[in-house]
Amino acid sequence: MRYQNVCIESLGYTLPDEIVSSEEIERRLEPLYRHLRLPSGRLELMTGIRERRFWPAGAMPSDKSAESAEKAICAAGIDRTTIGALIHASVCRDHLEPATACRVHHLLGLSHRCMIYDLSNACLGLLNGMIQVANMIELGHIRAGLVVGTEVGRHLVENTIESLNADQSLTRRQIKLAIASLTIGSGSCAVLLVDRRASVTDNRMVAATVRTDTRHHKLCHSGADEAVGGGMRPLMQTDSERLMHEGLRTGAETFPDFLADCGWSRDDLDCTVCHQVGATHRKLMLEAFGLDERKDFATLQWLGNTGSVALPITMAVAMERNCIRPGDRVGMLGIGSGINCLMIAAQLQRSLVLSQLSPAKSPAARRGQDMRVKLEA
Repeated sequence: MRYQNVCIESLGYTLPDEIVSSEEIERRLEPLYRHLRLPSGRLELMTGIRERRFWPAGAMPSDKSAESAEKAICAAGIDRTTIGALIHASVCRDHLEPATACRVHHLLGLSHRCMIYDLSNACLGLLNGMIQVANMIELGHIRAGLVVGTEVGRHLVENTIESLNADQSLTRRQIKLAIASLTIGSGSCAVLLVDRRASVTDNRMVAATVRTDTRHHKLCHSGADEAVGGGMRPLMQTDSERLMHEGLRTGAETFPDFLADCGWSRDDLDCTVCHQVGATHRKLMLEAFGLDERKDFATLQWLGNTGSVALPITMAVAMERNCIRPGDRVGMLGIGSGINCLMIAAQLQRSLVLSQLSPAKSPAARRGQDMRVKLEA
């Protein structure tokens, strides 16, 4: 898929204040560590993840998604009435029905003619949403679209800790299936895409490439379909080692097609941003693709694996820190369970990223202003 008229105009992201270290998780796993005589420091050593972040208990994905989306809108200075599509694309959502996108749309005060829906594809949800919005723009159906998501990791990590401590029959081999669950963190990110003719950045989305290998869809799976509310108690089992190797194989098969689709060589890539799983996965993936680790930007050490928002948040932070410079060719390289691979090529000219929003411009303040206008009328 190649694009001529699509720009990644701005990004907005929101991070939780509560920081939970891998050392703290191991302290909470003391009964398990004592039973299996596991050495402390094992979790960070295996994953390269020092810490992750959690929202307060009871936080709703829609609230954080609206906050991140408002930041993307403010960063671009776009007239929100021109936004023709809103996709909520994280694994986590408020409830099964209606779509979480409904409440985000309401909080943002978007147009009644804006198409809204939820999309879910594990860690690639936001990238899938970007392709769908890009296709709508390329076809001339809309002038701008928002893709947003919020992942809430607290439930999964805390329930995994509780489950591991409660089962005295577990072996060292068996607990490997739960390691990936302990790397999960929380975060929120929004990506605003616009028609190039309306762009002030000319941050071109050049191409996208997809590949699937669903023979391996059982390597990582959660329990029954549940939303954040209703006392959700999620657990997940992941054959991390096999998932990593099969995912890398799928990625290595995808990468040459990606380069062909965007018309670049491997050396043309100035910066890469990958899905943030763990240190070993990152190292082996870059080696498999023949890419220079010095050109890759990572956040996994301090954010952990934030699911569908991991890659776009990492790109936002890279832009914010000027690690992506004007004119840079950027590869967004996503590999997710299923197995799915999705890679997006972009050439960026200007960074429009917002991570802080003044209280006066928050979605809550907007609702208050709208209510006062109605009362005065």
